[in-house]
Amino acid sequence: MGVMYTKLGVPVTVSGTSVYSPSGRQFGHISGKRVFGPTGRYVATVVGNRLIYRPIDAAVVGSPFAPSRTAVSGYAHAAATGDWGDEPNIGE
Repeated sequence: MGVMYTKLGVPVTVSGTSVYSPSGRQFGHISGKRVFGPTGRYVATVVGNRLIYRPIDAAVVGSPFAPSRTAVSGYAHAAATGDWGDEPNIGE
């Protein structure tokens, strides 16, 4: 398992292509450079080790999936980034 951060520095756990919120709920699935939610709706774009919501990518739809859970994350928050885009909705 690895860790990525949202635009504002919230840590999210990554296991394979699954992305989990700090509370352990799967909110996304990575497909290419984009993350899609359980219904297939766009959640964020992967920019380095960050997840950033970019409205220009929001028209793309992915495949739906059944979310799962993992252990609660103990990662510390990181500093926010100045990259273009908004904080993604990860359900926290």
